[in-house]
Amino acid sequence: MANSGFQLLGYFLALGGWIGIISTTALPQWKQSSYAGDAIITAVGLYEGLWMSCASQSTGQVQCKVFDSMLSLDVHIQTCRALMVVSVLLGFIGMIVSVVGMKCTKVGDNNPASKGLIAVSGGALFLLAGLCTLVSVSWYATQVSYHFFNPNTPVNARYEFGSALFVGWAAASLTVLGGSFLCCSCSNEERRGQQYYRQSQPSTAREAELLSETSFPD
Repeated sequence: MANSGFQLLGYFLALGGWIGIISTTALPQWKQSSYAGDAIITAVGLYEGLWMSCASQSTGQVQCKVFDSMLSLDVHIQTCRALMVVSVLLGFIGMIVSVVGMKCTKVGDNNPASKGLIAVSGGALFLLAGLCTLVSVSWYATQVSYHFFNPNTPVNARYEFGSALFVGWAAASLTVLGGSFLCCSCSNEERRGQQYYRQSQPSTAREAELLSETSFPD
């Protein structure tokens, strides 16, 4: 029962992280305009994501424009896009696989060892999804920091970390933590299933030998 609860905790942590990954991918606030410098303009706020750039006015109006060409974007934006899409897909597959392999579900109850391996596979997929998100968000943040501290960048053209980066770091942490819980709990179940199978084999062999001796006495 404790292992089942541990699995559920890991699954819901990973599921919450996966939802955060989807939100991070869709949010346009990956970087936002910095108001450092003498000429401070607060009437318009600029922020940019993986798919679009937006301008927020002091009146509350927000205008967004989707990037026209994918090939004209910087390499780090294209790579971050690919990593985030892969993270979403891995999390979706991991969610389905984990449900099949968890102890609280009835699928594959006749083979606990295989069921444990399936759950471990789901946890590993969640781990990969979290790592891809962590690499994507950290790389994007590194680029923002580099351009911010680059002396060749104009002061009014500098950007800071957006809220989507912090959501991405939190989502990656939850996904990695949940996937680790799934892998650890299911590894114990798998070892128990293998030990039970190994212990049952000699007894079965002895029973078959005894039956043969009683059926064909010397």
